[in-house]
Amino acid sequence: GYILTNNHVVEGADELKVGLADDREFIAKVVGTDPKTDVAVIKIDADNLPVMTLADSDKLRVGDVVFAVGNPLGVGETVTSGIVSAKGRNQLGLLEGGYESFIQTDAAINLGNSGGALVDAKGRLVGINSAIISTSRGSIGLGFAIPINLASSVLQSLIATGTVARGFLGISAQGVPAEDTDALRLPKGTRGAMITDVTPDSPAEKAGLKRGDVILTFNRHAVTSWEELRLIIAETVPGTKVELDISRNGKPMTISASLVKNDEKPNELLPGVDVMVLTPENRRRL
Repeated sequence: GYILTNNHVVEGADELKVGLADDREFIAKVVGTDPKTDVAVIKIDADNLPVMTLADSDKLRVGDVVFAVGNPLGVGETVTSGIVSAKGRNQLGLLEGGYESFIQTDAAINLGNSGGALVDAKGRLVGINSAIISTSRGSIGLGFAIPINLASSVLQSLIATGTVARGFLGISAQGVPAEDTDALRLPKGTRGAMITDVTPDSPAEKAGLKRGDVILTFNRHAVTSWEELRLIIAETVPGTKVELDISRNGKPMTISASLVKNDEKPNELLPGVDVMVLTPENRRRL
């Protein structure tokens, strides 16, 4: 009886009660939570439970019809319809320091929809309804759901270990500014992630990655932004050997690196405060 929901739905709860469509009620226990993606897994012990088929959320297209299920404002189970408005939404500030790659939908989502299913026209689960952006706290057609491929990877890790093990490469990067393509000797319109910093003694440094390198692909997956690359790295199992196609001063190169486990708080000195060594490079940059 594993149930996917949002971390913010179960966070701080003393007791969790699950009600089913057949009026049965159960007390649930928390299997694990992941605030970085706002995913939580809870469990009930019961028989004859309904299950959902998981779709491949990577195959969703803008314009696909979707349905949002939930209990908005406590009125009872409700279904609303809409389309996929956008994919891969990030930098929304909904998950501070987390991993955002939301499906945006105009299906009406309100308070109480959190943790509910976003399903496609075949009834398959494509996302977990998580948030809205609104000036009125009501739906204005800006709803956001966690893609099921991301939620499923977190689910499996939480069930297996109770935690989420993320890959770590050891770089900071940014998108490739259009005005810098000439200086970087890149073709116009090139997309990727330009390295701005390399963590000392990290897999990136050991592999020979340098500041100014532009990462074009990660394991043959085209990189379109730093936010996308950061999520792909985090989703990769620690210990995995990866190949990066990069451009260094206009010259194409392929570099191999072995990811290590990402300690979520490797440099936390005080709660909520991250620190790092003030290297000469950081001193110049700051």
